[in-house]
Amino acid sequence: MSSAYALYRLPHANHYVMVKGQTQELTSCLELDGLSGFVVAPFETRKDQPIVVIRPEQVEQRPLQPATSESVAYHEGETDRSYYAIDFANFHAQIISGQFSKIVLARQAEEMSSVPIEPIKLFLRACECYPRMFIALVDTPQSGIWLTATPEILLEGIGGNWRTIALAGTMKLEGEQLNGEGETVTWSMKNIQEQRIVATYIAECLELFHADFHEEGPRTVRAANLVHLRSDFTFTLSADESIGNLLQTLHPTPAVCGLPKREAFQFIVQNEHTPRRYYSGFMGPFALYGETHLYVSLRCMNIKENRFLLYAGGGLMKDSTEWQEWQETEAKLETMRKCIATSKT
Repeated sequence: MSSAYALYRLPHANHYVMVKGQTQELTSCLELDGLSGFVVAPFETRKDQPIVVIRPEQVEQRPLQPATSESVAYHEGETDRSYYAIDFANFHAQIISGQFSKIVLARQAEEMSSVPIEPIKLFLRACECYPRMFIALVDTPQSGIWLTATPEILLEGIGGNWRTIALAGTMKLEGEQLNGEGETVTWSMKNIQEQRIVATYIAECLELFHADFHEEGPRTVRAANLVHLRSDFTFTLSADESIGNLLQTLHPTPAVCGLPKREAFQFIVQNEHTPRRYYSGFMGPFALYGETHLYVSLRCMNIKENRFLLYAGGGLMKDSTEWQEWQETEAKLETMRKCIATSKT
């Protein structure tokens, strides 16, 4: 075991929670049953990339404070568009050939600053900028330091009452649209179909567990300057049902992977240019004081002193184009870029 910490703020909360403790490594979500703490899970669990649980030795609730600014020189690192174009052609060809009905392609971008920025300052900036999102900062020896500002619930529950969502489809708000919640957005058939695939998959997963669930949606929800289509699933599970088993079934959802899920997952792991590591995994408090708030690790970055490795992805369908998908990832990368850029005075 090794010492680690996590800070997290739930959507719209006016405080954040600090969890400190020793880490425990897991090889499967199934091993979560009976544990409590803060969970950091990768997209692909491996020996060198385990699921990490910070076992709570110290838990504190702290009020949010304004993030301080400091003068730094910030610039975007080089992004090789050619790698993305190659990946897109490869991934999209699998859709056209009928191998997958949907597959998610992700990429990485590197940003730099003249001096290191304290992770806690980036966390507080993210809390200021994105009140609707789940914000988390984690530092473990196994994962390194990651910051996420994500809108996507993987699994949330108090007692026997549980919730998950199907979140897919992305559009960028511009001009007058930024004054609202996306109510004037007109969704394309590609986005509607992509979200329906995810919602259908989640419903089928819940049926496997004989869950008594209720689905609402889809509806348009805003996350920073983007909007998504979201369906909510609320359900109950019997006391003898395994939450670890449910997580093992849900993760990764088609929102970050594809369908058929197993085949899409293997294709991504073998063919994506940049390994995802803890991007598109999940993190959050698990059975901590009777509450679970696990979120998919989207809009995230790996912090390495003055280097920031940002990750973003998008779901490919038959009518996807490389330019449109690239622009979608650029819009998603802006979430973390804004946190870095606001360090300038």
